[in-house]
Amino acid sequence: MPQQPAPRPTDLVVFGGTGDLSMRKLLPSLYLLDRDGHLSGETRVIAVSRDGLTDADLRDKAASAVRGHSAVQVVEPDVLRRFRRRLSHVTVDVGGDPSGWADLAAALTPGRDRVFYLAVPPMISGAICRGLQDAGLVTPESRVVMEKPLGRDLASAQAVNDEVGAVFEESRTYRIDHYLGKETVQNLLVLRFANVFLEPLWNSRWIDHVQITAAETVGVGGRRGYYDSSGAMRDMVQNHLLQLLCLTAMEPPASYDRDAVRDEKLKVLQSLRPIPAAKVAEHTVRGQYTSGTVQGEDVLGYLDEAGGPPVSDTETFVALRAEVANWRWAGVPFYLRTGKRMERARSEIVIRFRDVPHTIFPGAAAASGAGSLVIRLQPDEGIHLTMLTKTPGAGALRLRPVPLELSFADTFATRSPEAYERLLMDVLAGDSTLFMRRDEVEAAWRWVDPIIEAWQGLGTAPETYPAGSSGPAGAQRLIGRTGNTWHEEEQA
Repeated sequence: MPQQPAPRPTDLVVFGGTGDLSMRKLLPSLYLLDRDGHLSGETRVIAVSRDGLTDADLRDKAASAVRGHSAVQVVEPDVLRRFRRRLSHVTVDVGGDPSGWADLAAALTPGRDRVFYLAVPPMISGAICRGLQDAGLVTPESRVVMEKPLGRDLASAQAVNDEVGAVFEESRTYRIDHYLGKETVQNLLVLRFANVFLEPLWNSRWIDHVQITAAETVGVGGRRGYYDSSGAMRDMVQNHLLQLLCLTAMEPPASYDRDAVRDEKLKVLQSLRPIPAAKVAEHTVRGQYTSGTVQGEDVLGYLDEAGGPPVSDTETFVALRAEVANWRWAGVPFYLRTGKRMERARSEIVIRFRDVPHTIFPGAAAASGAGSLVIRLQPDEGIHLTMLTKTPGAGALRLRPVPLELSFADTFATRSPEAYERLLMDVLAGDSTLFMRRDEVEAAWRWVDPIIEAWQGLGTAPETYPAGSSGPAGAQRLIGRTGNTWHEEEQA
């Protein structure tokens, strides 16, 4: 992969700069980039909000956020003091008092790169971009970063893209998906395209099926109001899981170049076989957690969480079977699964290889479960390959599945950067390879929208599952129709 260019002096303007995302992710990640020498000495971070804070107020708030949410245990005082000096606050009421735009203009440095990070709900992204344009703050080199969810369906995503696109060229627009910043996700490309022994096996002849799981132990908590208008399909499947599917199934790009990589991902999305409305009940499962016990703690069910109606058909769990209709993957099911309040938190991609066409070893059929490549995204990032070997000893020949394990933490003896660290560094460097292009986002919605519409047409409530479990029973039936099981069941 190409080396990251030297950091350029940049004014990073964060709208929603005092909000939850900024305090939990962006500012702690920027602190770590500063610590590791990835920020130019002249780079400034300007937090924009309606809070009316002074610079000193913001710096104190940011220091607390760094201490509370940084991915490292020790916060270095000298680095924190340097980082605090980079920070300032500007009050802007988008759509209200226009004087704030002049204050923002005064805070920017002429001739410096400008990155506008929209850590705000997408529905106000267009108003912010128009405000920036009307105030004359958008230079030809300016870049804009947008957070998910980009709309709640294809039409609203197109509307947001149109509004932002009227101000910023597509090449200057960075749609962030933090899953693509994870070290193991990037290593998936290296694993596939830098190791000659895997690519000949990476097709329907040798792969039986693929599982992609993103499970969380947390519930929606105080986000019930937002989540009730979103659900797991919009919140996780349309972006995170489909992006992981793309990286797993894509053809080798001509080069590690932003458009070459994204062109191949787009082809996967365009090759997804639509799920007809008549097949949606068979190929998808919706779930909603009830009260239960997660990691020894009693927790509420979704309907008991504050901030939402007493009755709701919002899904907190989705499992579905997808197919990529092309020569490489024809007939290979891709099982996607995501849920909240699950038994344990984990994100992983499981490649289940086919059994050998003919076994010469007596009893080998009983040693099923071998031939799995597991790419762990979190926790404990690494790669796990299961193979059949002979059990040592005299007498009858016995086979046993054994793992070949690559733990990133043990192998490299260094901390893996947080996803936002990598993605922020790429934004500052002007590298959009790991960001979604407009046509990718809209292609994903074209596949997802008919499924959501079919659910609404069915009018059935989500299947319940107790918090702390592996999800609703329907998910086991979904994968079991082809004689398969979810990865954790293979290990049990």
